[in-house]
Amino acid sequence: MKKCSHSAHETMTELNITPLLDLAFVLLVIFIITTTPIVNDLDLNLPTASKHQKDPPHKANYITVEASGKLWLNKQAFDLAGLQQTLVGLRVDDPDLSVIVRGDSKTKYKQIRAVLDVCQQANVVKVDLATEPVK
Repeated sequence: MKKCSHSAHETMTELNITPLLDLAFVLLVIFIITTTPIVNDLDLNLPTASKHQKDPPHKANYITVEASGKLWLNKQAFDLAGLQQTLVGLRVDDPDLSVIVRGDSKTKYKQIRAVLDVCQQANVVKVDLATEPVK
């Protein structure tokens, strides 16, 4: 008596592709649904952009600190108190005041810190430190 019939072995060796086809159709449907169609079938007269006059760039104010401790604001000599009053006046005229602090390489950090404190007391928020690129 046979334990297994010949027809049972035949079905085991065939590849059943029905689940693979189901998976392929599901993926195809997902790609069709998620792909957005390009809609250019309407004739529209789009408005043209007007030329907007650009605002002039804000002039940066330079504070130069020499190694001796002498302060310059835009090529005018100042002391710390005069610098603060001038910065307050400039900030009133231009609330978006920009200051660049340039210090000599031999200037002590104490002097640069004093200038930064004056800028903070004058409510100048845009303060940058100027440096030279490494050669």
